[in-house]
Amino acid sequence: MTWHIEVDQRACMGAGLCNGTLPDRFRLVGGKAEPTETGIEPDEDVLDAADYCPYRAIRITDMATGETLAAAD
Repeated sequence: MTWHIEVDQRACMGAGLCNGTLPDRFRLVGGKAEPTETGIEPDEDVLDAADYCPYRAIRITDMATGETLAAAD
């Protein structure tokens, strides 16, 4: 199983909570978050980071099923 991570660059305001808690999964570039890699093994901490994003800018999708596990608004 593989998850796909993406960050909505229009919604991201660079609060840095994702990068601060999971620097191995997210980095800040030009004041915006981006994933360090887009395809990852399932990781509950990444789901938590998406839930804690104050701008709901992180979307996580199960690549096998297409199911959205955490959605950017």
